[in-house]
This record gives sequence, C-alpha cells and structure tokens, in this order.
Amino acid sequence: MRLRPAFAGPAAAQTYPSRTVSIVVPYPAGGSVDGVARIVAQKLAENLGQSVIVENRAGGAGGIVGANYVAKAAPDGYTLMLTASIHVITPFLAKAMPYDVVKDFAPISLVAVGPLIVSTAPGVPAGNLRDLFAQVRKTPDKFTFATSSFGSAGHLAIELLKRDAGVDTLVIAYKGAGPMLTDVMSGQVHSSSIPSCRRCRSPSPARSRPRGHQQQARDGGAGNPDRRGIRHDRIRFRLLVRAVGPKACRRTSRRSCRRRPPRFVAQPAVKERMALLGFEPIGSTTAYFAKYIDDEMAKYARIIKDANIKAE
Repeated sequence: MRLRPAFAGPAAAQTYPSRTVSIVVPYPAGGSVDGVARIVAQKLAENLGQSVIVENRAGGAGGIVGANYVAKAAPDGYTLMLTASIHVITPFLAKAMPYDVVKDFAPISLVAVGPLIVSTAPGVPAGNLRDLFAQVRKTPDKFTFATSSFGSAGHLAIELLKRDAGVDTLVIAYKGAGPMLTDVMSGQVHSSSIPSCRRCRSPSPARSRPRGHQQQARDGGAGNPDRRGIRHDRIRFRLLVRAVGPKACRRTSRRSCRRRPPRFVAQPAVKERMALLGFEPIGSTTAYFAKYIDDEMAKYARIIKDANIKAE
C-alpha cells in the first residue's frame, strides 16, 4: 500500500513520504486497536520506505481526544488514525462533538475484523452466557459489567445482551481495553465484552460462528460450558486520514488503494500476527469503506435508541 496524498500539490505528492508518518490510536496502549495499529505501522513502514510510528492519544470517552487531534492535524497525509466502531458511535452519545466523523476524515481502508466476546473474571463460576445471566438474575446487585469505553461496540453488545436476557446490572466504562482487562482479570469487575485479544484468551473468528443475541442468551453461545470467551458480534478496525474536501478525499483514495485493498493486508506475516490477536485481516476499497460507514451509523443509531442510551 503506497499512500500519495495530493493535499499539498503535485510536488509534495511525488516525494511523499519524506518524513515519519504517524498512526494515531485514540486509546491507551495495550488494547486491541493498539495491537492492530502496531502491525499496520510495521508493514506500512516497509512498503513506504519511511518510518511509521504509533501514537497513543487517549484521554477522552470514545476516543474523542485522539480523533480530534487527527481532525485538526495538517492535511498532508502524515497523520493517520486507526480506530474501531466507536468512532462512528460517539456522535450519537456526545452532546458536543469537536469534529465531524464523516466530513473531517477520509476513509482509506477497513483493515481487520474480529469477534466481540463476553469474558468473565476468573472467580465467576460461569462458562457460558446461560450460566452467567442465570446468576445475574438471582443477584443483579452483586454483578458489574465492564466496557472499554462508553458507547463502544462492546458496550452496546452488553446492553443488547442485558435487554434480551431481561437483566439490569451496572456497566462501568473504562478509558481503554488495557486498564479494563486488568480489572477483569483481578476480579474487580465480573464480566466484559471486548474485541478478541490474546490477553483475554478468547476464541478466534475461525473457530466460532456468529449467533443472534437472543439465541446466545438462551443457549450460552456455542454451548461449550468450559469456554471462558463467548462469541457475540464482530468488530472492524479502520484506517482513516485527515480530510480537506471531497476532491482531495477522492484523489487520496485512488492513490492509496489503487482500486483494491491494501497489499500488505494479504501478506502471510500479517495474517499470522493478526491471528495471534484473534483477528482476521480483510482490507477494502475506499468506496466500500465509505458506504460501510453510512450503513454502520444507521445501525448503531437504531441500537442506541432501542437501548435508551442518553448522550453524556
């Protein structure tokens, strides 16, 4: 994948990149997005012949701080962002947004896909959703769920499961998957729904199939009482760049993807490293990615309305 943004004119496009490229991750280090970003950064550096670094710019709910940094960065192609589904969810949950998630970013490609899973703390005697929610129904005040961020795909997954299982219990929103996983493993919170990752030892996409929310709540996922991670839904990681207008976005898209997914996504080494994290590299054209964003926002708007989640 060779990026040749036209933001600064023909001369700049011909010499791009002439300095270090940054991939901003709007969440703390140690989470799933951070892990995917570091794989992408290494392969982009090899393809571009220039250093590519990962910058973790956390500090706000929903990755707003990091995303705002990218939205306000110079539109020269040197500041990219790798993020997850929450990027298009935050406009429905934040009362004031400092940027537009569609107009201020140009889509480059979907990068990887992986399952959202429900995991429990080591001391919780439940190996599937049926057992977990049976316990929650009996003593709802004794259980707490965790999510890596308010409004994240994992958070919405929990809300849907709560609704379909007919339970109501506290959900604690963290500022990233890293600190959340630490508290889950130490038993400070009882359960979480997050993207598959090596730290939570969840199943890979190749070993589990999608299932509906109500079916999972009823039969405990895949029916394996010994499995700690239970497949719930799928999350997609995406690579974006600062946008300056429709024409610039289209030129950047054509030069970035050459009408096909980034080449590095299909490399065996990338597939192997992604698999270790529980993810599958996918890639996409920019046109498909743009349409996907529109569909995704419509889907999450309905989920948020049904769950009666209010903006903060």
